[in-house]
Amino acid sequence: MSSLSDLVKRHSELGPEDRVHLRRLIGSWNLLSDLSFADLLLVVPVVRSQGDQPSRFVTVGQVRPATTQTLYRDDQVGRFFAYDDRPVLVEALETGEVVRGESRRVDASRGDRDPEELVSVIAVPVRRSGELIAVLSYEARVTTERDRSELERAYLRVSNRVIKMIANGDFPFAFDEESELAPRVGDGVIIVDADTKVTYSSPNAVSALHRMGFHANAMGRDLDDLGFQRDALRTAFRLRVPVTDEIERGTSTNVMMRLLPLLDGGDITGAVVLLRDVSDLRRQERLLVSMDATIREIHHRVKNNLQTVSSLLRLQGRRVEVPEAKQAIDESVRRIRSIALVHEILAQEGGDDVEFEEILRPIVAMVEEALVAPDRPITFRVVGDGPIMPAATASSLAVVLTELLQNAVEHGYPPGSEGGHVTIEMETGPEGLTVRVHDDGAGLPPDFDLDSSDGLGLTIARTLAAGDLGGTITLRPVASDSGGANAAPSGAVAQIQVRFERDR
Repeated sequence: MSSLSDLVKRHSELGPEDRVHLRRLIGSWNLLSDLSFADLLLVVPVVRSQGDQPSRFVTVGQVRPATTQTLYRDDQVGRFFAYDDRPVLVEALETGEVVRGESRRVDASRGDRDPEELVSVIAVPVRRSGELIAVLSYEARVTTERDRSELERAYLRVSNRVIKMIANGDFPFAFDEESELAPRVGDGVIIVDADTKVTYSSPNAVSALHRMGFHANAMGRDLDDLGFQRDALRTAFRLRVPVTDEIERGTSTNVMMRLLPLLDGGDITGAVVLLRDVSDLRRQERLLVSMDATIREIHHRVKNNLQTVSSLLRLQGRRVEVPEAKQAIDESVRRIRSIALVHEILAQEGGDDVEFEEILRPIVAMVEEALVAPDRPITFRVVGDGPIMPAATASSLAVVLTELLQNAVEHGYPPGSEGGHVTIEMETGPEGLTVRVHDDGAGLPPDFDLDSSDGLGLTIARTLAAGDLGGTITLRPVASDSGGANAAPSGAVAQIQVRFERDR
């Protein structure tokens, strides 16, 4: 479906500032529809070429009321209709005045009844900087005044005042940013005069005032007496802009207030105050914040406990004199530290997912610090971006890569070698992640077979890759990898493929 900007660009001569004005109108017109109990259609004349006299309208925006049934089940945006079919709109366009009238609309959903129904139409010229740029059509079923309730009559009186503001170019407000949480008409409405005295309050507004601790009759009272911030009211009236504020009462009551000034020729004549009880929403937000803090604290404590275990093992390793035992303890320390890195990231960022690149680089630094000697320089390079993955997957993959990097350093560059280069490549695909560890070292023994290798490190890597990660791991000479022109004559490539769910 085409957007407002697309339709206006394609079918009219309106400029960028005009389009911004219309988008601003659409951004705040739920209030207009609800107050008027009407469907709103925003239309612009269709101009085929420069100098062409338009004879059709195109609908560039539509909103349905939440306070009554809609006239239109189907989407009207993008539909065209001739001037002859909408004479009320044509009159508003030509005279620049608000025009009221009636029309008959065919409604196939009426079944055996008369498919035509009488519709009340109010055509409102939309102005920006004095220029008429569009027409806003209010359309509702015809209802007699005696059939209306006090609430409906109060809302319609305000609606007529806003209609006049639109025709004068005073609405929408230039600096109005309505959030998704902003109160709607159905949440509660208070109408005040130019002195901020209450002239009407809806039943839902009365309930909101009760939750704020005000139980007296609000009629004739000043908004300041009801518990609203005087500074917010003064700002709205002095600057003639909408103001949104949130009133807190104790720890369990939060009411959002949105005040929109009503203008007539630039003078403040009153305001509409919308109220919404957001207590449950704020309570849920506080609960989520508390849960997030708790989860972060758990990860922080797990990281600390793992670091404590790692420190104890290092102390134990210093007392061990057997080289094989000392090496086994050092390897265990690196495995524990690789898991601790995951929990450290989670403790900082929260949530259940981590960006693996933030874990991989500390792992590379840890292996480089522990295994690379000055007389055997080895440089590490990380290529590609790591995806965001579940914490459990990241923990297992961190251990596997620690083993593969350690294996590349110890077996690819034994003592006495000149060192070399190790490259870690990450490639993210639709089904998961592929990581390759290239080294240009001594290479693999001629009879090497990964499946029959009984080394502890590779055994751990195979077990985690097949079990926790649901992937595969391979280890082969560089010469058999790609066969490309840049392939090194020696070294090995360890590759692990990991499958996990990703956001698409």
